Amino acid sequence: MLCRVSTGRQFSVAAQPAARPPMSCCPPQNGAVKLKPTPPAAVAGPASGIQELLEAKQLGDNQQGVLDSVKEYYGEVLTTSEDLKTSACCTAGSPPPLVRDALKKVPDEVKAKYYGCGSPFPMGIQGLRVLDLGSGSGRDCYVCSALVGEGGSVTGVDMTPAQLAVARKYADEYCTQTLGYAQPNMRFVEGEIEYLDKAGIPDSSVDLIISNCVINLSPDKARVLREVYRVLAPGGEMYFSDVYCDRRLPAEVRTHPVLLGECLGGALYTQDFLRLCRQVGFLDPRTLSSAEIEVRDRELRELLGDARFFSITYRLFKLPEAIETLCEDYGQACKYKGTIPGAPHSYALDDHHTFQTGKWYEVCGNTAAMVGDSWMGKHFEVVGDRSTHYGLFACGPAPAAAPAPAGGACC
Repeated sequence: MLCRVSTGRQFSVAAQPAARPPMSCCPPQNGAVKLKPTPPAAVAGPASGIQELLEAKQLGDNQQGVLDSVKEYYGEVLTTSEDLKTSACCTAGSPPPLVRDALKKVPDEVKAKYYGCGSPFPMGIQGLRVLDLGSGSGRDCYVCSALVGEGGSVTGVDMTPAQLAVARKYADEYCTQTLGYAQPNMRFVEGEIEYLDKAGIPDSSVDLIISNCVINLSPDKARVLREVYRVLAPGGEMYFSDVYCDRRLPAEVRTHPVLLGECLGGALYTQDFLRLCRQVGFLDPRTLSSAEIEVRDRELRELLGDARFFSITYRLFKLPEAIETLCEDYGQACKYKGTIPGAPHSYALDDHHTFQTGKWYEVCGNTAAMVGDSWMGKHFEVVGDRSTHYGLFACGPAPAAAPAPAGGACC
């Protein structure tokens, strides 16, 4: 699935995207909604889009109330994923074979308290320094511990003591006995994802940041993304899954305690999220996958009205001065070497760039930088530079994916 290029050039691949049905990965739940957590203060006044996000008011003025509500929901109300009332916190779709193999080795208690909506695991991350935002019981950290190998490292940051206790309980034994490492390559830090500085994460210190259905819970999403940009090393990437909406939600939905805890209340309107990314410095967000979320509880469905929600996996690259807001043509081309584990025949960069092994593809400057100047550089060959500019790159439309809009400038 690639960008359409000029007629006569042999770099294009046709794609026939299939429609994605609503996903349901958790067993149905019956009964009325239990409003146990104390809801944060309601948002005053009309929504103001991106300005509201920049002022950290999307979930109201009481940020501590939001955090307390989330802590209570995940620390006390939910005991396992069986307690969920929507599929928002359940992984949509099956993860890659290498991830499935790694999951078999993860302790059962860690997996039982997993509340994610996607599979934020890029392949080929051996030796990388990984940071997991909102790591919870640590399931994704355990998987990454295996994927990065003994030469890599994994740090999980979470604010819920009950979840951290489970994550830490098996960490050393898993690394040294299950994986056979000489010493653990995984650690867990208590902290808020808005304040990675307070959690002791230095500037430019990680290569890959993952997150699984967590940023929607944050009362200050702009600060989260600014911290992400700060701690990523140049060429690093944030590869993460979260819940998004096809519209801006009213205040009573955003501050509803169960909807907030189930990752729907704090879901961003997709276009506001893209605007926020560009404000921070991630100028060309890329969508990798999208699946619609099912709301099973009748009372919650009535509150949400016609709003539709999607689990989307995005890729954000920190490539200062290499990424532009539009796809520019510099006459560059790339070839995938077939060296990423689990992807010997082709590699999907996003929902409209799938590179067949050994074949040259003409690409825009942004895509050339992503595959050539990021942590993926050793897996691609890129020819051409930016010495000559040929105008806008000739892109075609991205395929529709569960009507969430494609998240990037390219195509």
